[in-house]
Amino acid sequence: MADYEIFDLGPVAVQCGLTLPQTKLAYKTYGELNTSRDNVIVMPTFYGGQIAENETAMAAWHSLDPRKYFIVVPNLFGNGLSSSPSNTAPPFDRAVFPSVTMYDNVVCQHRLLTERLGVRRIKLVVGFSMGGQQAYQWAALYPDMVEAIAPICGSARTSPHNYLFLEGVKAALTTDAAFAEGWYQTPPVKGLRAFARVYMGWAFSQDFFREHEYGKMGLASLEDSVRFLEG
Repeated sequence: MADYEIFDLGPVAVQCGLTLPQTKLAYKTYGELNTSRDNVIVMPTFYGGQIAENETAMAAWHSLDPRKYFIVVPNLFGNGLSSSPSNTAPPFDRAVFPSVTMYDNVVCQHRLLTERLGVRRIKLVVGFSMGGQQAYQWAALYPDMVEAIAPICGSARTSPHNYLFLEGVKAALTTDAAFAEGWYQTPPVKGLRAFARVYMGWAFSQDFFREHEYGKMGLASLEDSVRFLEG
C-alpha cells in the first residue's frame, strides 16, 4: 500500500501547449493544521527525489518540526509518483510525455493546497535544488499567499553553466543505445551508470574527495563512491 496520497487534477494544460489527461499529483502531509490555519510549510521534492528524501529534514525540536507545523510534501511531475512518463497511459507515455515546467508544478501544487487541503496562507516554502526553484516560483506566482521562502542550493533561473552541465549528464544517458530515444523496454543501465559517473563530479565538492569524506559514509574508495551513486 502506497505511503502517500494522490490528488486527481483531471486534464491539465501545461506550458508546452499540450493537455495532460488524468493528471495525478502525489503528496504526503505531516503534523496537523492548526485552528487559524497558518502553520503551513510546503516542501516540494527535488530532481530524482521522492517523499522519503524530504522526511530526513524533519525532526522534533528542529526547524521543520511536524509537532508544530503542518508540512506538505508535493512530488514533482516525472518523479515516478506523480504523473510521469513511466505511469501515464498512451498517448502520453514514455518519450511523448509532455515537457513540464516549475510553473506547471507549482500551479498544480497551489490547487492541492487550496482545493484539497483548504489552505489560504503558507508560512514557508522550503526546498533543495529543484525544490528551491519551486520555492522561488511559489513566491513569484502567489506573493500574497506565501510569507517566506527558503531555497537551499536552488536558483531562481538556471544559469548557462548549469544548463550545460545538465545537457552533459543527459547526453551520457541518451547515448546508450538501449535508451531508444525514450522508448526503452528495459532500463538503459549503461546510460544510467554513465549519468551517475558524470554527476558524481558535480554532486560533491573538491574537499569531499580531497579529505576522503566518503569514508564517513562507509565507502572504502573513490570507486565505491561512484558505485554508490550508480545505485
